[in-house]
Amino acid sequence: MKFRPLKQLAARLLSGSYRSIRTKLLVCFLIVTIIPLLSLGALSYYQSAKTVNSQFGKYGENAVAQLEQQTSTYLNRMNQTTETIYSYLLDPARVGLGGDIPTTYKEILDKNNLEDFLKALKTERTSGIYIITRSGYYYGENNLDVAKLNRIPEWRSIPDAYTGEYWLGFYSQNHGLQEADEENPGQPVLGLAVPINNPYGALRGSTILIEENADELLRMFRLFEYDTQAHLVVSDSTGRSIYETASEFSSHESDIVWNRKLKANVWTIEARLPAKAFYRSSRMIRSNTIIAAAASCLLAFGLAYLFSSRFTARIRRLKDSMQKVSIGKLHTRTKVEAKDELGSLDISFNNMVGRIQSLIREVERNERLKKEAELKAFHYQINPHLLFNTLNSIQWKAKLQGADDIRQMLYHLTMVLEGNLDITQELVPLGRELQIIEHFLKIQEVRYGPVFEYEVTCEEALKHYLIPRMTLQPLFENTFFHGFEDGQGIIKLTIEETGNLLRLTLFDNGAGIPQEKLKRLLLPGAKRKGRGGLGLQNANQKFKLHFGQQYGLKVGSSPGEGTTIVILWPKKEMTPHGENNETD
Repeated sequence: MKFRPLKQLAARLLSGSYRSIRTKLLVCFLIVTIIPLLSLGALSYYQSAKTVNSQFGKYGENAVAQLEQQTSTYLNRMNQTTETIYSYLLDPARVGLGGDIPTTYKEILDKNNLEDFLKALKTERTSGIYIITRSGYYYGENNLDVAKLNRIPEWRSIPDAYTGEYWLGFYSQNHGLQEADEENPGQPVLGLAVPINNPYGALRGSTILIEENADELLRMFRLFEYDTQAHLVVSDSTGRSIYETASEFSSHESDIVWNRKLKANVWTIEARLPAKAFYRSSRMIRSNTIIAAAASCLLAFGLAYLFSSRFTARIRRLKDSMQKVSIGKLHTRTKVEAKDELGSLDISFNNMVGRIQSLIREVERNERLKKEAELKAFHYQINPHLLFNTLNSIQWKAKLQGADDIRQMLYHLTMVLEGNLDITQELVPLGRELQIIEHFLKIQEVRYGPVFEYEVTCEEALKHYLIPRMTLQPLFENTFFHGFEDGQGIIKLTIEETGNLLRLTLFDNGAGIPQEKLKRLLLPGAKRKGRGGLGLQNANQKFKLHFGQQYGLKVGSSPGEGTTIVILWPKKEMTPHGENNETD
């Protein structure tokens, strides 16, 4: 797209719209100079932008992975703490712990032991460990106001029938005994609530509350947002937002997305970066590349103008001669006026045109011979006389030994080969090809048994039109060898008129053809693996050689759904003298 204006200008110059040879040479010099220059600049930009985008993408992935690792550390530590408390309460010696304020000495002693145990579980990042009973009484440090805790939305969102761990998410720890204010709203914490529902342990029906100081974790979140300018969202398995970047954000399909899933509690960390922000660095590289390319183009233009002014009108005459040759006037010759470099060019041009004329005549002759050779080579690959004698001998041998299946198969094979190896006519009536197919299917029936179905739809009036010999059998062979498994399937052959053309549709419900193989199935010279594709290529080439390059096979297939082959070719019929006439 970048070079289209230059190409259009060059085309106008070469067509004679401009008469200034200097302008022509100037544009040619610019094309030769600027295209490599712009290509180098584009390649440099592509490689640089690719490297920058790749590094930034990897940085984002690594940063999200670090967030996932740090968050998992918090979650695993809190999980371990709850498991330790749960194990402690399962001890039969703790059954004396009650859900109300202890009154006896033993209850007070058990309370003190439990609170000492909870205090021992705290780390430098633990903000609080509590066991809250149904009555509102709690075990733990004496700094919790249960009434304030019940007003926190995260605590109130715990479902009544919840039996497993419930992650409260991030919230401010403003449920202490001291009143929170604007200057001290309470430190942010990450909360985990686990109900105690073991029927054999103490404090059944109570809830374990673990709160971890989330300052460091939230600082990492904000640092990631600042470094990458990405929008960060942490959500649980139900889609509830645990954390989200404060700034407004509208997601788009073009956003660059990095995400991780936490194994500890199935949270998802997702970072979205608008494509515009992600490719900001590559756009800067592109701008600088365009500026450098524009400056280089101006310099190239100045140099090209100086060089183009030194050429003469003899080049124009040579160009006009070339233009005549390009439109097919091969008798054109240019006048040789001197023996200098341009004179040598004129002589070379005249010699070249003469050789082109000779080559064209040689190519036409070779193509004619090649067509005749290809038509004969498609079938003349074995000795028919020897083959028929051998098959007849085997058939009589099978008859004498009572192998009727083998005799029938050999009979139908002989009929198939008798039609295919008759090279006296390359175009045969359609009815004859259909008879050969009937014999071929009889062979397959002997081989596999009556496990396939064959349906043919063709009016009798169409059977006298001509078709290249031995074109249908390779298509059926391809169906049995590659489409059907153990010969089972359905084959439908339909032949109908379409104006002055015949349309043949062959369908089978076999295994189908993979898309990768289908793309190169009919490509001339394509490498094949195994036997597949040769018969289709030969049939396709026959239609093109007999009727023109616009005719041939069209193959459509999907794995597991079967294959459909469509052939269009003009209607021809045999004259009484054996010549082929095309129907108008």
